[in-house]
Order: sequence, then structure tokens, then C-alpha cells
Amino acid sequence: MLPREVLRSVRRIEITTRSMVDSIMGGEYKTVFKGNGMEFADVRPYIEGDDVRSIDWNVTARTGEPYIKKNEEERELTVLLAIDMSASEDFGTRVHFKSRMIAELGALLGFSAIRNNDQVGLVLFTDRIERFIPPRKGRKHVLHLIRELLYFRPRGTGTDITAALRYINSIQKRKAVLFLVSDFLSEFSYERSLQATARRHDLIAVTVEDRREYELPAMGLVDLVDPETGKKCVIDTGSRRVRDAFARKAALHREKRQALLKKNRIDTFSIDTERGYAEPLISFFHRREVRA
Repeated sequence: MLPREVLRSVRRIEITTRSMVDSIMGGEYKTVFKGNGMEFADVRPYIEGDDVRSIDWNVTARTGEPYIKKNEEERELTVLLAIDMSASEDFGTRVHFKSRMIAELGALLGFSAIRNNDQVGLVLFTDRIERFIPPRKGRKHVLHLIRELLYFRPRGTGTDITAALRYINSIQKRKAVLFLVSDFLSEFSYERSLQATARRHDLIAVTVEDRREYELPAMGLVDLVDPETGKKCVIDTGSRRVRDAFARKAALHREKRQALLKKNRIDTFSIDTERGYAEPLISFFHRREVRA
């Protein structure tokens, strides 16, 4: 049986995110994410001007009158959340830790999916595959995913995006809407995997950030620890030169990441621990709708 505080946390996230789904996300989600193709629905009599390629020749031969196939969009989708659970996600200096933001974003996407009769699954990864929960429908399933996002404790601390994408491509044969959620602080060794995944799935890269990852305050001597490798160093944040060098290095990394995603035509948006996730997600949906 789950502890009461766990149930309360899951319930709070459900209330917050489901209200967003009801008020603003339902229509946005359905408009942006189309079905996997067209499926036969019915036939109707031919009308002058119809595309002759749509004629159902079997029905036409049987009735002696031309009939047209009516197709409808195959609406049901599979949504996969590939979530980076590495140690760098347990960081935050503003409203929430990045890991909490990720859990709430996952809940919002999960409830949006099941509201539209889509199924949603979860892949948790670090420098290894930590857990896979197959896609399913239903409120209980989404609550299970939220619980995993909030309380799962990974074995690994590093990040291996290549391994995560290869795993997804091996288990998910049918096209899926794939949200890859990470801070993308690792080196850019995953481009080929991104390309292969984008050819098979509707891949969306979501970057989770905190301001202090690219902007240091003036606080004098500060001990820093890399949570993924355990490496330590002491830097003088009171030095303008040190702060500027840190900001330049972080900005260069962000620029390279954006250039890589743009080059490979991968949709992307960013959330951070200060602004939250609702506005960036809705803005992304609007941009995608306009482009479509």
C-alpha cells in the first residue's frame, strides 16, 4: 500500500494538470497530433467531380452504379514519454526541481492523451534503461506513470540518450508521438540516433533548464559538484571574468543543441524551473498548428 504522502502528491498533480487539460489542452492536443493514417469507413454514391481513384470497384460492379470509398482518420495514437532520470535532473533554484517539472509535464501529456482515447507509455533512462511501462489507456494508468515519475529511484546517475533511443526503436515498431525530455547537458554523441528515431516516430525534444545552469550569481568562492560524475571544483563566482566564461560556455552548448535539432528538423521547446511548463507547451502547440 502506498504511503499517504505519495498518494497526496500524485493527487495534487492530477488536480493541477487535469484542470489544464479541461480548460486549454484538449483541443490543442487533438489538433496538433493527427492519427496514423486513414481507414475505410463506408461507401457512398459517386458524385460528379469525385476523385475516380476513390471508386470502390467491387461495390460498383455489384450494384451497377459507381460508389466512392469513404475514409476516416485513424485517430488512435501511441504517445511515449522518454524521460531522462539522471542525477542532474534533481536540481532547481527557482520554484521547483527539474524532476518535479518533468513529472507535471508528463502528467499533462498523459491526461491529454487518454482524453483523446490515445494510449501513453513511459521509458525512464539514465546511462541505462531504468524502466519501461508499456502504452495503455485509462486514468489509473496515468496515475501509475505519475507515481513512477515522482518516486522512482534510478540506479544510474549519468545520461545516455543514444541507448534510450535505440531501445525505443527496438520495442516500438508502430509510429508513436515521442517526447524526449532531458536537460541535454551531455555531449552531442546522439545525432545519428536522433535521425533514426525522427524517421520512425514523431519526435519532440523537450529541454528542461534552470537559470543557474547558464548564469552564475556573484557569491564568492563556491564548491560545485557534477551530480552525474561526482567531480568537484571550487570557482570564484565573485570574478566577473569567471562568470562571463561560464555564461559563454553554457550559451555555446545551448546554441549547438538548437543547431543540431534544427538541422535534423526535430520539433523542440524548452521549459524551466522559473516559468513552468504550461505556457511553453501551449506556445509550441500553436506554432506547430500554424505550420501544419
